[in-house]
Amino acid sequence: MRAAIGLWRWRHNPLRRTTDLVEAWVALVAVALLCLLVPLTGWAAGASAHGSLQRAVRVQQEQRVPTTARVLRPADRPSGGPRTAEAAGEERLRRSVVAEWTAPDGSARTGTVTTARRTSAPGAAFPLWTDRTGHPVAPPMHADTARAHAIVAGLTAALLAGLMVEIVRRLAVRRLVLTRYARLDRAWAATGPDWGRTGTGS
Repeated sequence: MRAAIGLWRWRHNPLRRTTDLVEAWVALVAVALLCLLVPLTGWAAGASAHGSLQRAVRVQQEQRVPTTARVLRPADRPSGGPRTAEAAGEERLRRSVVAEWTAPDGSARTGTVTTARRTSAPGAAFPLWTDRTGHPVAPPMHADTARAHAIVAGLTAALLAGLMVEIVRRLAVRRLVLTRYARLDRAWAATGPDWGRTGTGS
């Protein structure tokens, strides 16, 4: 709205310079892009991400099978250097155990997996996801998680588009200001030496 008012003000103003009119048009175009291009970019990016993530959710749900594992014993701790704070924090919440489970083909499997600390005692049962061959995998992504990621992607794309529009606008305005200064310097160079002299009409 401010850009439109500025453009109207400069239409028939005798003090209007060409750069003033161009700057008003630049501001008007920037406002239009912020109102149209930015939401469209965010929607397109969010819709694309949502479609891709939902396809990934369907594939994961088709390829990953839930089962129940039973703890046999705690897993041996790997030897090595000092643990990081992140590893120590992870160990307080989850623990590596040797467990057994049934693969999708009905065969018994045994291996080292991680489970919550409360289900790490020998004999405890806990849910486990495997692939079609029976190897442990991460749980499939939930549809709500995919939707949240898509929303974040759309908002990020819209924010970047708006930032790009503002950067281009500022660069254009800066260029116009430099052009004004250059014209003012040339005008002063032409009239400045005669400023205040007798007979020059000043």
